[in-house]
Amino acid sequence: MNKANKITVFRLILSFLLIIFLTFPFYSIGLNLPKILFFNIIIEVKYIIAAIIFAFASFTDFLDGYVARKYNMVTDTGKTLDAIADKVLVNSILIILAVDGMVSVWVPVIIVVRDIIVDVLKMEVGRKDQVVAAIKTGKIKTALLMIGIFFTLIYNLPFELLKINLALMLVYFGTIMSIVSLVEYFNMSKKFIFKKGEM
Repeated sequence: MNKANKITVFRLILSFLLIIFLTFPFYSIGLNLPKILFFNIIIEVKYIIAAIIFAFASFTDFLDGYVARKYNMVTDTGKTLDAIADKVLVNSILIILAVDGMVSVWVPVIIVVRDIIVDVLKMEVGRKDQVVAAIKTGKIKTALLMIGIFFTLIYNLPFELLKINLALMLVYFGTIMSIVSLVEYFNMSKKFIFKKGEM
């Protein structure tokens, strides 16, 4: 396993640790994580810690790609691992935030359904011995959601003080971009899936 792939695997591990941290019932072991009052905003320390872990995990998404390109370590395995790591990190945290009432439920529903459809399209294209390249809108979607999730975890600070819900806007824009990228993936895939004479 090359260095870039090790970074990707590390992101996967961080993602699972973050999921455990955010869902672990600390009260069951007699531990209550503190809350802080900041400018009339009640902040749970749990989410601040989660934001730090999430930010570091998100940074590795840039880092593994940079290392892979710079040192010529780009592989099909690495691309697959990277896509899985991104889905685990972003989708799982969105689901947790929806359960906690911090984002609308329809956001993770749209993102997860979109990812399933894209994966099915890729598999169908793969059966034709073809490959659908990664697209910019997909990368933009991931970046917007990562930044939006980070600001959601830190209670939209400092923008909350200005009454600007940047976190919500970023998450919504990321969700819109996920739909746009789905349409692009479908348009790129259909020429391979629905070839004349094979329908």
